[in-house]
Amino acid sequence: MHGLVNRSIQSFLRDTYGAAFWARVAEAAGLPEDGFETMQRYDDALTDRVINIAAGLLDRHAPPMLEDLGTYLVSDPRRERLRRLLRLGGAGYVDFLHSLEDLPERARLALPDLDLPQLCLNEPEPGRFMLACRAAHPGFQHVLVGMLRAMADDYGALVVIDTAGRADGADRISIDLLDQSYTRGKQFELAAGMAAGL
Repeated sequence: MHGLVNRSIQSFLRDTYGAAFWARVAEAAGLPEDGFETMQRYDDALTDRVINIAAGLLDRHAPPMLEDLGTYLVSDPRRERLRRLLRLGGAGYVDFLHSLEDLPERARLALPDLDLPQLCLNEPEPGRFMLACRAAHPGFQHVLVGMLRAMADDYGALVVIDTAGRADGADRISIDLLDQSYTRGKQFELAAGMAAGL
């Protein structure tokens, strides 16, 4: 697993539950307290161990915690660069959804060795979307659900999003778009991101 992914999990746990909580997780997982190095690669089993330890300490199941991680990655002000990368997908939520298939390639422009899942979007009927997620590591679909919900808020769209099982080797996420312009949404200026160097 890429160190950036693990560092994001670490930041989520520390920022959400406190430094003392992260220290307990790190100790139980056999990590130094300062945790993961961003540009290093780690065994997937270590990532799983950290997630399972954290979920156990919180007395939660891992999937809802991973959804919270996805929400954190988009909505926390310290993660603005990821939000901006996602918002570059389009002016509205539907445009954003259609841009998801290109997300792995866009991410690789910044980090060539970052492997994101292959995403495939279908629209079986107007306003109803099915997103297929082919990830090498299980659990990513839950992170993606949290990100999709947070991005709906960001765009001001009213949606119902849930996992929809697994078929043809891919995890499925159903997205029912009830109103693309339900609220005003958050401000986004492309020029501001360019000035900041994204």
